[in-house]
Parts: sequence; structure tokens; C-alpha cells
Amino acid sequence: MGKPFEYHVGTAILGIDTLWGGDVMCPSGTGRFIADSWFSDEPLPVAYTHPMAARIRETGGVSTKEPDKAAIVQYLDKSGIDIPASIEGLRNEARQFDSLRAEYVTNLADCIEVMWDLAMEIVGRGPAVPYDKCVIASTGRAPEASSPKEKREQIARLLGKPGASTTELLTAVDEWRGEHRVPIASIQTLGASAIAYFDELTARNVVPHLPPHLKDVPRANIEFLPIKDAWFSGSMNYLGRARKMDGSPEYEATYEINASLEISVPEFMQLVSHEVVPGHVTTFAYLQSIYWRKMAGFEASVLTMNTRAATLFEGIANNAILMAHGVTEIDDLPYPDLRLGVLLALLQDDAKNQASFMTWHEKIAQLEVAKTLRNEYLVSEERAQKLSGSWGGHPLLGRMYLPAYRAGTDKIAELRRTFPSEIALPALFGCAGLVDITTIDRILVPASGK
Repeated sequence: MGKPFEYHVGTAILGIDTLWGGDVMCPSGTGRFIADSWFSDEPLPVAYTHPMAARIRETGGVSTKEPDKAAIVQYLDKSGIDIPASIEGLRNEARQFDSLRAEYVTNLADCIEVMWDLAMEIVGRGPAVPYDKCVIASTGRAPEASSPKEKREQIARLLGKPGASTTELLTAVDEWRGEHRVPIASIQTLGASAIAYFDELTARNVVPHLPPHLKDVPRANIEFLPIKDAWFSGSMNYLGRARKMDGSPEYEATYEINASLEISVPEFMQLVSHEVVPGHVTTFAYLQSIYWRKMAGFEASVLTMNTRAATLFEGIANNAILMAHGVTEIDDLPYPDLRLGVLLALLQDDAKNQASFMTWHEKIAQLEVAKTLRNEYLVSEERAQKLSGSWGGHPLLGRMYLPAYRAGTDKIAELRRTFPSEIALPALFGCAGLVDITTIDRILVPASGK
């Protein structure tokens, strides 16, 4: 008898997560990596609990400077854990599902296989993985360079600097950030205020378009935690394991924000809508509720980075501030400073894509990439260094995840312009079936009659 579908989901995802040094049970983003959640109450698979899995996690997996090759070899060859077999098991099981779920699971398997190939490349067990293959796997479209021109022109107009040179505009943005900078010492207070603001807007402009059973799901059960010297700007850690007396979830999460992050209050507002409500925390809470109600399969409880689902989630999150205000265009946001903050945040996500493209497609050195991101995409010096270095140069994140932000943002913005909220929002949040950045069309086009 073959192994069940849940076994293949857990083994494939947590096996890959382990190889790359991730720990889905770690409450901090400093320990998490590919697997974003495990809120099913199911026991963890051997791919996670094996003694060599713990050793690999402790030493950082395949992408660390000094991988524990002995532990990796034992995990791959002597543990009885067969990650490629579970990837193929996902594809085989998908053939038994309805077409929407089958395509979602097949896309998931394809992305995990590319992550496996990248790991094998690093440990010398496989050939170099083409950059195009990585980007297409995670985003559904071929890689391309970003174009900052339109957003730069909008930013220049908002700052009263139309026609400004690159140097003049960068100076104006730096001065504006300095004048509006978030005081990190007050981050929890500011975060609480921003969450309340966006939760109220979401109740007004998003929730009425969703099924009634989602109305009482907590959209923002989260705690803000400043963290020092992190390689990321911030990390939303969805936990989802706390339970009420009746066994229902409490939908809890944390958000760790880099204490060295240079960010303005308007950019911070966009960040809260992105990471919390109606962005990532809300998205994960809704999916947990849908899974708990048995309206989605096991794959909905093990959500991942570097996949087409993750690209969808980033697209939702980057459009979340527009959803909350009930608009589709940045120009329709209520305050000029807020429009400017959103444009700078989205330009930073264009910079993420550009860092990936320049590093892996054009083979440009980090120093030149950082310079381009700083001057052309108006990011802070801290962001320019991290996006061109620890992010852009990462063998997995640089090739699969950085392009996801821009790809997801563009796609969701287009869908929200094309379809009314009563059709688009339930589909985006999984109410008509779990979807990713390419399968979402299978829901929206028939629902609209277009």
C-alpha cells in the first residue's frame, strides 16, 4: 500500500525545509525558512524528527558557509527519508483530485523539485539549475528586469521635485525618510495603532465581500517584536497552534522587525497592511479557518516560501493597503504621504526583483547591484546592502523568492482592476478553493463570466 498524501506533503516540504536549515516549529523568523506553517495538529514527519534533521537545522543546512556534509549525507542516504519519492508522490496523488486542487499540488511539487535541485547543486550532487527555471517555477512567468521609471516619476511629483536628477531625488527621499522616521523604541505602540486602523478598514471594505463564516476569525492576533541584527527587514511568524476550550484555533502570530531598519511612518503603515491585516496574518488565519472547517486539504496547513502560492500571498500583501481602503489605485489613497510610502515600498519590491535579475541573469557583482538599487530604486543603504547581498546572493532566495514580490503584486493588482471585489476577494483568500498565482485564474474567469 502506498503512503498517504499527507505523508508526502509533510516529507517533501519539511524535508526540503530541513535541508535548507529551516525549522517550522521555531517561533522566530531567525529559525524558519521554507515552511511557513504547521498548524494541523498532525504529528511531525520523520523528515523533521530524525536526529540528523536536528543536526542539519543546527548547522544551517546546505546554504551555510560550512555545511555539515556528514549529517547531510546521512540524512539523504541512510535515514530512509526519500524526498524525491515524496515529490513524485504529490504528483501521483494530484491525479486523483479535482482539476483545481490537482494543478495547485502539481505546481507545489514542481517548486519543491526545483528547491531540491538547487540543494543538490550546492552539495555537488547535481548540475547548476538554470535561473529561468527557478523563476518560472515560483512565479509562473519568465524573469525580466524591473523598470523604476514610472514610480520614480510619481515619487518626484509627490515630493515636489518633478524632473529631478537621480542624485537630487535620492537626497529628497533620504530627507523625507529622516523627517518621518519610525522611532524603533515606540514600534509596539505604533504597530498596535496601525493594526487597529487597518483592522477597522478591513472590516469595512474587505469582510463584507467574504463568506459569513470568516467574519469572526481574528484577522490580526499578532505581537510586534523588535529584533537586532537580523538579515531580514521583518519576519511574520504564523504560529496557529494555540487552541480555545472548544478546540478551535486562536490564529496567533508574531512579527519581528529589524531594529536597524530605516523606515518612515508611511512606509511602516504599508508594512503593517502587508504583514498583518489584511495581508499575511489575515491570509494565513483565513486559510487556517478554511482548513479547520475541512473546506481545504492538508496542503493548506503547510504553507511555503518559494512557491506559486507564496507569490500569490506576496501579491495579496502588497495590494492589502489598497484592499483595506477599498480602492485599486495608489492615487486614490487618502493622504499624499501614504501614497509616497506605498510607492517607496513597492519600488523596494521592484528592487528585490532587480537584485535577483542582476545577480543571477546578468552576473553583476554585488557592489554594482547595491549601487543600482540605491540610486535607481531609492532604497536605504541598509536595504541596498542586504538585498544585493544576503538576499540577492542567496542560492535559493535570490533565484526563487525575490522575483515573487513584483510578480505577485502586478498580477493581483491586475485582477483587482478586472474583477469586482465580491468576486476577486473570496477567490484570493481561498474561499472557492486553495489557489496560487497561476491557478487563481481558474476561479476568477468562470466566476465572472468573462
